[in-house]
Amino acid sequence: MNTAIDLLQKKTAHQFPPKPDSLSELNIPEAMVEDLVLRRVYTSGTSSLKALSQALKIPYFLVQEIFNRLRKEQFFEVKGMDGQDYNFTLSGKGQEFARKSYDICRYNGPAPVALDDYRKAVMAQTGQVSVNRSSLKDLLSELVLTDKLLDQLGPALISKNSIFIYGSTGNGKTSIVRRLTRIYEDVIAVPYAVEFDNQIIVVYDPVYHERVETGINDLDDRWVICRRPCVIVGGELTSHMLELKMDKSTGVYAAPLQMKANNGMFVIDDFGRQILTPEYLLNRWIVPLDRRVDYLSLSYGAKFEIPFETTVVFSTNLDPSDLADEAFLRRIQNKILVEPVTPEDFDRIFHRILENKNLPHEPSSAEMLRKLCTFFTGKELRACYPNDIVTIIESISHYEGTPAEINKNNLKRAATIYFTQGIKDVKKPIHMSQTPHSDKAMPKERPITVA
Repeated sequence: MNTAIDLLQKKTAHQFPPKPDSLSELNIPEAMVEDLVLRRVYTSGTSSLKALSQALKIPYFLVQEIFNRLRKEQFFEVKGMDGQDYNFTLSGKGQEFARKSYDICRYNGPAPVALDDYRKAVMAQTGQVSVNRSSLKDLLSELVLTDKLLDQLGPALISKNSIFIYGSTGNGKTSIVRRLTRIYEDVIAVPYAVEFDNQIIVVYDPVYHERVETGINDLDDRWVICRRPCVIVGGELTSHMLELKMDKSTGVYAAPLQMKANNGMFVIDDFGRQILTPEYLLNRWIVPLDRRVDYLSLSYGAKFEIPFETTVVFSTNLDPSDLADEAFLRRIQNKILVEPVTPEDFDRIFHRILENKNLPHEPSSAEMLRKLCTFFTGKELRACYPNDIVTIIESISHYEGTPAEINKNNLKRAATIYFTQGIKDVKKPIHMSQTPHSDKAMPKERPITVA
């Protein structure tokens, strides 16, 4: 993975928003800045100019300008000096004004940036992807992927259009999509918050935004330098997560997930298994996917436009034709099938896991595991089986206080725990010459040479 210094070298400092030289260059109402100062002092009790500058992410001299203005209006009482800095608190008049402001909005964190500035920054930071089969294989080196799959993923990522990844469960779709942001080799600026119509929308979210310390002094501190985000949601996704949400107790809006994912990726895992219907989600995003803009509404109906500069990745084990109509699928140009693993790739996955865990094993363990998987399921091999079975063997060994070893008996024992059986078959002894659902002998497999 790239270090913070490597990432910064990919993007020069002048491409980030510069420090404002005046209150007008904050591009937000000065009354909002004054309210932020009053609310901050109101909640902290006492403060200093340096503390306000650090909390609100506004340059010291601009905080001093606001302080001098409000001091002349008798909003503050100076308690002392700390070098050249003031220690102060609110006067009675200041308390009254701050309380009124606090009752309307309790936000007292970093000052927001203007919506127009946010739009410009997002458009200027559109990701550029440059990969080939070799570099993509290196980025996804923990996974065993075919060249065919890599050759589909690469062009899809370069296109920056939405991607629809589908295939049977357990073959690595989630593992793939969680690693796709590795293709980005730069960093972006994310605002703590955005202002529109005197309302504050919190954007920066440490859950999705990985901060990178820059050491650059001329950046506007209202922006956070981060790696490109990857927002991943599954069955918990609801319609409310895709709209502005106001916290009535604070009067502050939380940005929807797609806004937090701007300049990065938005992965919808297990698509089709959400509480909201696929039709709702597809209708909600049919315009953003087509025009790369989204429209959000404040609680009182005011609407505004934001960029939709995120690569949306749909991942599902359901049939695409059951989830979306032709008009929507046409808007998703990249549709990639993750096929079941071949016996050869299954063995590669198995041996890689044993090597990483440094586990002793019998030479025929891979072939034995394949037979067990086919015996219990009667279906294709899946990429998840080796790791899941090995994990169960490790747990059994820990339980019994014995060294973990991959052998025929342990594989059978773990497979019996892992795979489900029909109720009628539970009382029957397990013989590898039969399937649990049939008296017919298993077909013999052709010998497979494990490298």
